[in-house]
Amino acid sequence: MFAYFRWHEWLDQGRQLEKRLDQAMGFTDTFLRHPAAVKEEALRAGAVPTWVKDVLEVPIEWLRALQREPRLWLRARPGTAVRLALTLGGQTDVVPGPLVDSVEYKGTRDLFRTGAFHRGEFEIQDVASQAVALCCAPGASGATERWWDVCAGEGGKTLHLADLLAGKGEVLATDRAKWRLDRLQQRSSRSKSKGVRWTFWDESRPIPAEKGFDGVLLDAPCSGVGTWGRNPHARWTTTPKDVEELAVCQKRLLESACLGVKPGGRLVYAVCTLTRPETTEVVAAFSAAHPEFEACPMANPFNATATPAAEWTFWPQDTGGNGMFVAAWRRKP
Repeated sequence: MFAYFRWHEWLDQGRQLEKRLDQAMGFTDTFLRHPAAVKEEALRAGAVPTWVKDVLEVPIEWLRALQREPRLWLRARPGTAVRLALTLGGQTDVVPGPLVDSVEYKGTRDLFRTGAFHRGEFEIQDVASQAVALCCAPGASGATERWWDVCAGEGGKTLHLADLLAGKGEVLATDRAKWRLDRLQQRSSRSKSKGVRWTFWDESRPIPAEKGFDGVLLDAPCSGVGTWGRNPHARWTTTPKDVEELAVCQKRLLESACLGVKPGGRLVYAVCTLTRPETTEVVAAFSAAHPEFEACPMANPFNATATPAAEWTFWPQDTGGNGMFVAAWRRKP
């Protein structure tokens, strides 16, 4: 079915569904063996909706990346990547990734049934998602820090922040959906993470800390354009109106989240999308409205030699993961 949606615009919609599925699998096989067989003009015409070119640059390398099978990324608990490789099948099934503690899984086992999973030795987490917590760099100064993960969801980044703090601090995870927090609680219990708390929060409630946090991460709701390689069906259900409405939501959430940053603390904004209205335009609007915050350069987790910058866009064709945008500010003392 994922192949069907990747090649949706090339399929003969007049044929029966079974025939279209066969067509899609044929296109997949041809593309995997000979990527150049699908010309640039064809990809630009059919890989993504036409409105996309109005909200972001469309590199041909990105379109080719969208048509490939997504890679499965794991985050090993700190210092356990070698043991994990041996546990899950050796060097052929588990390959070191581009980030510290990241590994790519190429095997066929049901990871949820493995002993390593139940012992909390790894999390299934896309490599671009892993990069967000590394951009936050909690505890990098060696001091004890308190972080707030505003829209924590099921807690992938929450647990990563806690691992990076290594017991020298605390992460408060909040979300407006109780079922997500229940899932976070299960994951935290399995991983035996230290210093993790969670509670319900939405914008109608006061900021959950009077003295503020050393760091606040807002992984905001977004259009998910950066995940279209992994979720190809979303290409044909996402609309320009979604992008417009979510940009408004993101700006509103930033206005709430920034209140939780104490003087000298950091605010990190992340979205798994690539559209300008949800990335650079949100950042520009916030910076213009908040002179009490200054841009805060971050190291690039994928490139140790790159000059630190206050904004990073991680493209799927460069990282092998989802598309992700990250920006950071520091509240002036």
